[in-house]
Amino acid sequence: MASTIPDITLNDGNTIPQLGFGVFQIDPADTTEAVRRALDVGYRHIDTAQGYGNEAEVGQGVRTAGLAREDVYLTSKLNNNFHRPDDARTAFQASLDALRTDYLDLFLIHWPLPTRYDGDFVSTWKVLEEFKADGRARSIGVSNFQVPHLERLAAETDVVPAVNQIEAHPYMTNDEVRAYGAKNGIVTQAWSPIAQGAVLDDPTIADIAEQLGRTPAQVVLRWHIQRGDVVFPKSITPKRIEENFRLFDFELDEATMERITLLDRGEEGRTGPHPDTFDFVPA
Repeated sequence: MASTIPDITLNDGNTIPQLGFGVFQIDPADTTEAVRRALDVGYRHIDTAQGYGNEAEVGQGVRTAGLAREDVYLTSKLNNNFHRPDDARTAFQASLDALRTDYLDLFLIHWPLPTRYDGDFVSTWKVLEEFKADGRARSIGVSNFQVPHLERLAAETDVVPAVNQIEAHPYMTNDEVRAYGAKNGIVTQAWSPIAQGAVLDDPTIADIAEQLGRTPAQVVLRWHIQRGDVVFPKSITPKRIEENFRLFDFELDEATMERITLLDRGEEGRTGPHPDTFDFVPA
């Protein structure tokens, strides 16, 4: 399937494909085939995490697709029980081993956990700086960091995160965090880009989709693309994998973009936990 995925240049000079394929909540038994199919369709960016339990299957999917390692952008994330520096070092190597690669294109702190580890995510970030310095992580970033968390990193560390992966969708546009990122050269990645499916039945989205002859998911994902977000929808359904890839042969005009943005419900639209209070650490 022909499509050209734009690259976004990060603050470290590396680039990231703006559209990726996410594997959150995909059962490990289904992950290899889903990744292979996504790569066959044309995706070249796969987003996983230690906490998803399917890194090994992601790596197998890449190998099954027959693509060279350098042709696939791989992202993973540090699990919440590995924030202490030595634990983070061990966990990162475990990710490389599971994926059977000697580097990651992007590695993130999954959650800031400000009420855990005496609120110390700074020492964790400094360990990620080590991974970038030795080349085992081409780029490093964070996930679910609020503006005060980012400001603390700016004050106490040397490397600005390349990306911040946050919940963002039409029901919670998360514009304060996005604006801080834009001002400071931090690219926004949107997780839960369709609000776990909640926005797909919204009358405004349905109306736009009908007018354009597109699916509601395509409309919302295109809204993300035009906002400049990196987005990585997930699915194991072959038809949906292909549909979600077809985002670059149409555009939303300014009025349509505004209609979607006005669906914002602020914090009431959040589908996941709040980063200021989320404190889950696996046993």
